[in-house]
Amino acid sequence: MQQKEQMERWRLILGAETEQDFTNMGMSSLSQDQLLMDQALAEIYGANQSSQLGSGAGAGRGPSSPHISKWLGDLRSFFDSEMVAIIQNDAIERKGLKQLLLEPELLDTLEPSMNMASTLLMLKDQIPKKSKESARKFIQKIVDEINKNMNQQIQRAVTAALNKKEHSPLPSASAIDFKYTIARNLKNYNSTLGAIIPERVYFFDRASKTNRWHVILDIDQSGSMGESIIYSSIMACILASLSSVKTNVVAFDTQIMDLTELCQDPVDLLFGFQMGGGTDIAKSIAYCRQFVETPSKTIFFLISDLMEGGNRAGLLNHLREMKEDGVTVIVLLAVSDGGQRPYYDETTAQRISAMKIPCFACAPEKLPELLECALKKQDFSQFKGKQN
Repeated sequence: MQQKEQMERWRLILGAETEQDFTNMGMSSLSQDQLLMDQALAEIYGANQSSQLGSGAGAGRGPSSPHISKWLGDLRSFFDSEMVAIIQNDAIERKGLKQLLLEPELLDTLEPSMNMASTLLMLKDQIPKKSKESARKFIQKIVDEINKNMNQQIQRAVTAALNKKEHSPLPSASAIDFKYTIARNLKNYNSTLGAIIPERVYFFDRASKTNRWHVILDIDQSGSMGESIIYSSIMACILASLSSVKTNVVAFDTQIMDLTELCQDPVDLLFGFQMGGGTDIAKSIAYCRQFVETPSKTIFFLISDLMEGGNRAGLLNHLREMKEDGVTVIVLLAVSDGGQRPYYDETTAQRISAMKIPCFACAPEKLPELLECALKKQDFSQFKGKQN
């Protein structure tokens, strides 16, 4: 039985063109379910080019939606969600099936994956109006999953790092942070009452007004940054929800976008990015420096592949001057494949590291740990030793 199963597996891996070879070796015909699985895989990996996924109902009409929907359904019947996500990604790369991301009935059936989400964000300006809501729901699935894993970790990291004496354990009317509370609850405006109904009220004591930590995220929005943008945005929104931390979010290519006001909703924040284009990192760092009020209480994250298209010397000078001013400066390098594959300019990274500024190709699950290390002002070499 084991030999029979192994032969069937190899037949499915190698495709229909090897059918006769396996028959000559004594293998019996595949079952009906195995044939359906074989057909589903052949649409993407088959040696012949007769796949219907890339053939439309007529010239210029694109892929056939009913056929793609059936194909997606077959995949779910035979493979787990992780494998389905991999095959979907291959469908886009091998068959150019961006139609998967532009039709609401298809978006609703896709298995969420980071690669799909990154591609969708790059295509967001091409998404037809009828698909906008489905696109948001698709991104929301990714956000919810990451948020579930990161939220408690980041809150724990902040709580563990901060001096509890600086924060009031009990809320009081005199300690309400009105400006922050209003900004965080604008979405809850009730037009009938003509008032904002806050879901949550934020408090601080006298010390926290001047001593709370300030985190600035300066995020490269060039095309290679997809996964890093998603994780960074979710981290930014979690931090923005904590009254003990002030957060600014800036996105850049050759232009600069201040996205801080979108931190109420990670999906809104993600759709605020304009992925693609050139890069002027130095100009963006110069812009972010205006936000620094108390350097010793400020953490500046530059999240980039360091492929500088502007002034490289200016980039290095700005980072050095921020560090000399007392700001905790950290460079998070671009990652893909769930944080397993770094992508960055090694020469620039080495020059930054030579200034004793840490550069991490950091797996996403390590971000809370890195944040806690920064808040506690610990030696980052300890963190480096824990990297994969």
